[in-house]
Amino acid sequence: MNIPAQNTTIAAIATPPGRGGVGVIRLSGPKAYAIAEALTQKVLPKARFAGFRQFLDEHNEVMDEGLVICFPNPHSFTGEDVVELQGHGGPIIQNTLLARLLELGATAAKAGEFSMRAFENGKMDLVQAEAIADLIDATSQAAARSAVRSLQGAFSAKVNAVLENLIHLRLHVEAAIDFPEEEIDFLADGKILTLLEGVQSAVQNVQQSARQGQLLREGLQVVIAGKPNAGKSSLLNALAGVDRAIVTDIAGTTRDVLHEKITLNGLPITLTDTAGLRETGDIVEKEGIRRAIKEIEQADLLLLVYDLSQGEDPLQLAQAYFAEHIEPKRLMLIANKADLTDQKAELGDLNGFRHIVVSAKQETGVQALIDAITAHAGFQPEEDTFIARTRHLDAMKRTQAYLVEAHEQLTVYHAGELVAESLRLAQNALGEITGDFSADDLLGEIFGSFCIGK
Repeated sequence: MNIPAQNTTIAAIATPPGRGGVGVIRLSGPKAYAIAEALTQKVLPKARFAGFRQFLDEHNEVMDEGLVICFPNPHSFTGEDVVELQGHGGPIIQNTLLARLLELGATAAKAGEFSMRAFENGKMDLVQAEAIADLIDATSQAAARSAVRSLQGAFSAKVNAVLENLIHLRLHVEAAIDFPEEEIDFLADGKILTLLEGVQSAVQNVQQSARQGQLLREGLQVVIAGKPNAGKSSLLNALAGVDRAIVTDIAGTTRDVLHEKITLNGLPITLTDTAGLRETGDIVEKEGIRRAIKEIEQADLLLLVYDLSQGEDPLQLAQAYFAEHIEPKRLMLIANKADLTDQKAELGDLNGFRHIVVSAKQETGVQALIDAITAHAGFQPEEDTFIARTRHLDAMKRTQAYLVEAHEQLTVYHAGELVAESLRLAQNALGEITGDFSADDLLGEIFGSFCIGK
């Protein structure tokens, strides 16, 4: 897509809110150098060299002092003239400096506008731009490494390789349509079918890697639920490796929804401990139960915890608590407090449901539970896994659907024009990933989720 160059000069604080030793403000645009010179009342240092300068207000009084670094276009992050001001990190002085830059002609940057300009100026594609935000938000080392690979272009390279094959296929189909008088029936000679099936296989391979990358980025939403005092909080603590939840012998101790972000076998997990589901007159506990039900509805995986020593029927409990959510794929039955019985910790099956015996107190069977959770997610990260988003998977799903259409139109109907149209739509869908084909509203949504100053 061809987007005109920006005429405004934007400014933003690039360091997070709060106090710190150093605070960074960035300028980008055609007036970046002029604004920085007006702020310092001195000639700027040469490109990529740090120069010590005083930052002056409208009365030429010193507001702060620090380093100035200049990055001339097109060899900068945004592809425009960029100036970085490194002063002290107090919120008051940072906001005062930013206000002065706005007085001198800069415009306050919107969320993600620096990365947006980098994308618009061809410094990176859309996947790489998204990888910046994903690297900042990474919740595990594996996610950070995968985000770096996406930032370096690993994901884009895979998508572009498939796009090249798809374009090559389209050329063959278009040629077959444009030269029908040739003695050879290009649509029926097998070459186009072979190329089409090759593209389908390539998209599927990228899709599988992207699914792993999506799990690394978004993780899994797991809810622990069950009767009060069944050991849900103890199990959360065992999984988290810290005493996150309050554990007592009093039923109803957990009165609110507790969240814990942990990593299990490299997979980010948002683990949620809910208020015990029971009839109660306590208004605070009622609110906790309402929130618990909401969490249950939105969870990727439910862990129903019950007390093995009480001789309870877990399927009856599941029916009572999760009537409309009982699915073998989504529900695991966790028999806790094995240390109070003769039953050993093990992974098994109960009427088609995964049934895991554990002792949260003694932490036996916990690793088997962890393995079952990651297996449920289908998480098998490869060394070259790259960060991916839901929109990437959606684009590839639509690409696959158009390719299936093209396959049917080729093999069943021998309709070259319809094959060509399906392949065009497949290319557009796949091109959405890197930004070769993207609607403006999609770009606004993507970059609007970024930090200010990035």
